[in-house]
Amino acid sequence: MMNKLFCFGFGYTAQIFANSRDWDSVYGTHRNSFPLDDEGRAALRDASHVLISIPPDAEGDLILRENYEMQPDWVGYLGTTGVYGNHNGGWVDEETPSNPNQERSKWRVIAENQWLESEYPVQIFRLSGIYGAGRSAFDALKNGNARRIEKENQFFSRIHVEDIAQILLKSIEHGQVGEIYNCADDFPCPQEEVVRYAAEIMGVAPPPLIPFTQADLSEMARSFYSSSRRVKNNKIKEKLGVELAYPTYKEGLQAIWRSYNVNNSAKY
Repeated sequence: MMNKLFCFGFGYTAQIFANSRDWDSVYGTHRNSFPLDDEGRAALRDASHVLISIPPDAEGDLILRENYEMQPDWVGYLGTTGVYGNHNGGWVDEETPSNPNQERSKWRVIAENQWLESEYPVQIFRLSGIYGAGRSAFDALKNGNARRIEKENQFFSRIHVEDIAQILLKSIEHGQVGEIYNCADDFPCPQEEVVRYAAEIMGVAPPPLIPFTQADLSEMARSFYSSSRRVKNNKIKEKLGVELAYPTYKEGLQAIWRSYNVNNSAKY
């Protein structure tokens, strides 16, 4: 049986996933790939596995409305835990009703439902904050973009990109069509804690702690602080057999730092 992967959106996460398995072929789209040309349509028709990481718009999913011809055995839709909205630091799981407080997350709910109501063998993956090599607190500190914002009862969940790839692979083997899976590690915490730990590893002074009310944040950055929740990950462990390689940000950052030193790919 041929294993051919088609990625709608060949960004950071899709590339890690594509490299995590020995596929017979991989085809990925970029912003200038739409509408699909003849080559893209042919690759999609032949695909056994389809990964969707393109964000929706106000009308929902962009792919389904094109009615592309495809007959995959597996479809993975990458969504966001933002669909849960604000829970004031409380825990959420896959049974928690969607209650997004951001427009972009409302669009995500529409897109999720469109896929679940479609004829395709889809599984939904609600991603927490993604980090990994090249996209971590180390990089923010190096670039001078790291901030430590203090806001009472503010929790963020996160997930290492390599664990996302693992979850997707496990879902191909053990997942059920129509299921929703939260992708998060074991330790939600304030983002300022992560930045402080990364600075400690680097041997540099952490940025000063700034009260949220005094922070000069962009509208996008401020929107992330409008929701506080802790995301449960029991289902990926119990239903998919996932054992997280990076159960907390500490293991993840330590591994990233080792990779930087081994590969000498970044001068810190």
